[in-house]
Amino acid sequence: MAFPVLPVENRVNTAIGFLMLSQVVLLVLDISAKWLALSGMPTTEIVFVRYGMHFILLMLLFLPVQGKNLFRSGNIKLELVRGFCLFSTTSLNFWAMSYLPLTVTSAIAFTAPLMVCALSGPMLGEKVGWRRWMAIGIGFIGTLIIVRPGSEAFHPAAFISLGCAVFLALFTIFTRKLAGVDAALTQQFYASIVPITLLAPVALTGWVWPQSSISWVAFFVMGAAGLFGHILNSTALRYAGASILAPFTYVSLVYLSIASWLIFNEPPDAWFILGASIIIGSGIYIWLRERKVARQAAAVPLVD
Repeated sequence: MAFPVLPVENRVNTAIGFLMLSQVVLLVLDISAKWLALSGMPTTEIVFVRYGMHFILLMLLFLPVQGKNLFRSGNIKLELVRGFCLFSTTSLNFWAMSYLPLTVTSAIAFTAPLMVCALSGPMLGEKVGWRRWMAIGIGFIGTLIIVRPGSEAFHPAAFISLGCAVFLALFTIFTRKLAGVDAALTQQFYASIVPITLLAPVALTGWVWPQSSISWVAFFVMGAAGLFGHILNSTALRYAGASILAPFTYVSLVYLSIASWLIFNEPPDAWFILGASIIIGSGIYIWLRERKVARQAAAVPLVD
């Protein structure tokens, strides 16, 4: 019995619930990856293990039920591009968190909803007016406040995190395009096979095994957290659009700040709080503006 490709539905409260749960699960992924990075494991190996475990779990748990349907896609080219975007996002994020606190990498990653808005014009054919462009610009000012280029606190790895945000925005757009086209499990298959294929020649050279019990736990937990976190996220995007869910993704900044403080002794500073507040405010403004445009578009044209 194969799982059907479920249609896109409008169930916002359900979507928010799935999204919030996915954030908790993906927090475990980020903590595990940073722990392994600080223990000396190469970034290429961490990414390979993350998707290798992801792939193994898919095969063990779902291939016996799905069969060939697990591999069947209604748009395989888009699946491969989406998989490459997720691979790039994960690689850049894990690389950056080797040098930066989780609070900083996560705050920069949260410019992705601003980028989704900016890219919605050329990629989705949506109109982005001057008010939303202004909010996007203000959001990036918040990013500059956090990374403080030109100061002693600035680290070049901030550019790596910014690249992560770009690919995350593209991944979000492609995920929404695939909603109702491919089942969530099919999306997860291609999201895992692309990184494994690209990284195998590099990651399997000079392999480094975990050196402690807790590192072994992180080693095995990463794949499961990544798989189920992204299944939950894909399900959320089937029930509501990315622009609707965007404000609720910021809750994970709170989770990550607490985890960074308690586990890695990297408490958020005043600059982070100020910059993150600006980014969150800009994202919420864009969300409110898009809702207003959607409500009024059918009745009275709105000059944005």
